[in-house]
Amino acid sequence: MRRVLFQYDELTEKLLKKPYWVVDILPEQVPGDAGGQYFAVERYFLQREQIVALRLKFARILLKLNCYCDMAVSFDAGENWEKNPEPAGFAQRVACLSGGAFLRVVFESQETMIDLDTGDTWMTVFGPNPAMLDRVRKLAGSEGLFVWCPPESIAL
Repeated sequence: MRRVLFQYDELTEKLLKKPYWVVDILPEQVPGDAGGQYFAVERYFLQREQIVALRLKFARILLKLNCYCDMAVSFDAGENWEKNPEPAGFAQRVACLSGGAFLRVVFESQETMIDLDTGDTWMTVFGPNPAMLDRVRKLAGSEGLFVWCPPESIAL
């Protein structure tokens, strides 16, 4: 792994303040007062077999984005970064995220950042330009996933 210190700190801070989108198993945010069984369904998708399959979809989206531009990844909250990781090893690491692990991906040339937390069934895409967002939407759709913008993100 190539170690790059602090190279992305300023960019990540900037991107955290930008509008964001969600790559999700659902086509839109579930209202807090909705019927149904959102939490039971979420628990199902967080079971080992389901979450590994979902994370592999996320990994494939990220790897396909890496075909268009350089990608820097950190599995340790930005302490260490690896640029353009080897695809099979990267996918395996994403699939096996556990505990408090957290994946942060930066596409510096696109000024876009994507975060994935082990306890989530979605990825968050910060600050994409229209072309990058369109690409993310197409790739998410190819994996049976959806991209939507939370109402609170519009206020940013």
